[in-house]
Amino acid sequence: MADRFFPNVMPDFVKEEEAATSTQQPREEGTTDGDSLMNLLSMPYPTLSQRFQRAALDLKETIVVETWGLSGQSVQDFTLYSGSLGTAFVLFKSYKVSNNKNDLFLCLQIVKACDSASLASRDVTFICGRAGVSALGAVAAKHANDEALQNYYLNQFGEVKLSKNHPDELLYGRSGYLWACVFLNKHIGEGTIPHKTIRAVANEIIKNGRSLAKKGGPPLMYEWYGERYWGAAHGLAGIMHVLMDLELKPDEVEDVKGTLIYMIKNRFPSGNYPASEEDLKRDVLVHWCHGAPGIALTLVKAAKVFGDKEFLQAAVDAAEVVWNRGLLKRIGICHGISGNAFVFLSLYQMTGNIEYLYRAKAFASFLLDRGHKLISAGEMHGGDSPYSLFEGNGGMAYLFLDMIDPSGARFPAYEL
Repeated sequence: MADRFFPNVMPDFVKEEEAATSTQQPREEGTTDGDSLMNLLSMPYPTLSQRFQRAALDLKETIVVETWGLSGQSVQDFTLYSGSLGTAFVLFKSYKVSNNKNDLFLCLQIVKACDSASLASRDVTFICGRAGVSALGAVAAKHANDEALQNYYLNQFGEVKLSKNHPDELLYGRSGYLWACVFLNKHIGEGTIPHKTIRAVANEIIKNGRSLAKKGGPPLMYEWYGERYWGAAHGLAGIMHVLMDLELKPDEVEDVKGTLIYMIKNRFPSGNYPASEEDLKRDVLVHWCHGAPGIALTLVKAAKVFGDKEFLQAAVDAAEVVWNRGLLKRIGICHGISGNAFVFLSLYQMTGNIEYLYRAKAFASFLLDRGHKLISAGEMHGGDSPYSLFEGNGGMAYLFLDMIDPSGARFPAYEL
């Protein structure tokens, strides 16, 4: 199991005041001695956030060159997950942080190419489908004050059609389409996607979940390729997360809460969560896609939406798993250190406890200090798509951008 993650030998907490009163001067950037990580951990946050910003903007430029410039500005994979739309999403985030209009216009240029490349796609979600292209295009066009382009993408979004063959999960199914709807309503205006449209999809998701539920199990259950997954990408956590963005009926609220309580009661003794109902004895994965990290984000959201302390405590328990076993030998946000850091950011925002901000800072600082060196040495996996948002450097750049102002950090394409 330990071959999946680095032992976390970082201190549980380092007070910034100690660094502020210390006679030790911060080392120059690029230092390679054994204390460079500790120096980052003890650095006053305003100084460290500048480091994150410089690293993020440099990394963004590299990602653009590798995924857009060297490809001749052609798109082979249009998706947010592993393709060019992920680059556009990083650029849009960079624009919102730096207000660099060049980032916004390049984002729109890449979205345009993704739009052409995705015309024949039947995938309907934000992360892996055409809904993501249209939704990001519309929101970016709004920021560019291009009403005609915004309307074009909204019209394209309206052409995305769900079928009875689509699953209910986040990456390829109805929940991923619903997330795109809610994203548009948040960033363009309530009612951009009518309540009637959203409600019809939600009704189908809930109906399907109830029909698959079995006696003694949770009120809602879903399958993806024959397996009843629990995690954020394909299972219960992701579907519950999206449903909590909607105005639910009282019985639906109870079904969502009951499903989450079932998961909490059936977690591993370690505090981690199974990947699926078929995998209830294998306590291995500590990823956003499968395991404690993605479920922790959903539990934090449940604590916010429902106000139940049980959900917050379960999120805290899951975060301990992430701290102890989540320093993965991968950099991405789907199944890597970058994604796992968002658990601590979400808990920090929920509780105001600076120890969670420190833990997010620790994971991000580990990447800042050692990520590229470990990849070069073959000790860390750079991702099957090494510059992508969900598997590679794109996720690390996004985390660094969010670390500039952690109070506004959101796991991309999951937290609104």
